[in-house]
Amino acid sequence: MTPESRGLLWANIKNADPWWIAFSLLLGFISHSLRAYRWKYLLQPLGCKPRFKVSFVAVMIAYLANLGIPRSGEILRAVTLSNYEGLSFEKSFGTIISERVADLVMLLLVVGAAFFMQSGNLLNYLEQQDINIFTTLAIVALGIIMLIVFLRLIKRSKNKWLVKINRFLQGILEGISSILTMNNKGMFLFYTLLIWGLYLLMFWVIKFAIPGMEYTPLGTILVAFVAGSFSISTTNGGLGFFPYPIVVGAIFVFSGISQEQGEAFGWVIWGSQTALNIVVGGLSFLLLPLLTKRASAQNTSA
Repeated sequence: MTPESRGLLWANIKNADPWWIAFSLLLGFISHSLRAYRWKYLLQPLGCKPRFKVSFVAVMIAYLANLGIPRSGEILRAVTLSNYEGLSFEKSFGTIISERVADLVMLLLVVGAAFFMQSGNLLNYLEQQDINIFTTLAIVALGIIMLIVFLRLIKRSKNKWLVKINRFLQGILEGISSILTMNNKGMFLFYTLLIWGLYLLMFWVIKFAIPGMEYTPLGTILVAFVAGSFSISTTNGGLGFFPYPIVVGAIFVFSGISQEQGEAFGWVIWGSQTALNIVVGGLSFLLLPLLTKRASAQNTSA
């Protein structure tokens, strides 16, 4: 960016409507709460009935950890539930994998909608970025095949270390299978749709916060949302080689919106939601021992 462009970018960020940003933050907070509440449907078949406050702080601590090391939050989330609710780490982690599979399906549905509405622009963008869809799918398929072969090999092995690995993986698989054995599949699906609806809505409303972006079409918003989602999932919270604000801004620029507006959108949505995760996640990390101590004291007195 030229100095003039950077000045315009900063002006767009400073002039962003705080009320729309606050509304987006509220939607984000509600979606995090619903994610914590939805978790109970996966845990119930395993005989675990977690307290909502423990589930919520575990989710927020996970978001905070992901800002440092990508996907480390899922491990810390399972550890938190294991320590405070007594469920084994393997089974807890398995339910989180099931949850991520459900979220992946939802993301693919959004990708399908975005592709349907903006197929020409999306294909041109992928071509410009030298991204081959078929190569990507082939790599994913190869990874799945290698995983299946590996699981079959360790299942038949009598090596003591491989036996331990097999037991560990069996616990994870039991957690994953909870999505098939839970009693309230309809409610789990309902909350999944609601969570992702809130994700889209908290992203969409930011267009009203950035001057001049009020009339951005839904198709463009969906493509930017997809690009941002992949940035979050492949980096430590949207940083690293594919910074969230830059990726989202590039989608808007490709759709004919100025770079100063597009990147301002990216910085506002990423900055506000990251700040929410840092503040609430940090408080959750500090308050979790106090919450559990209070609960233990109440149970003892009773």
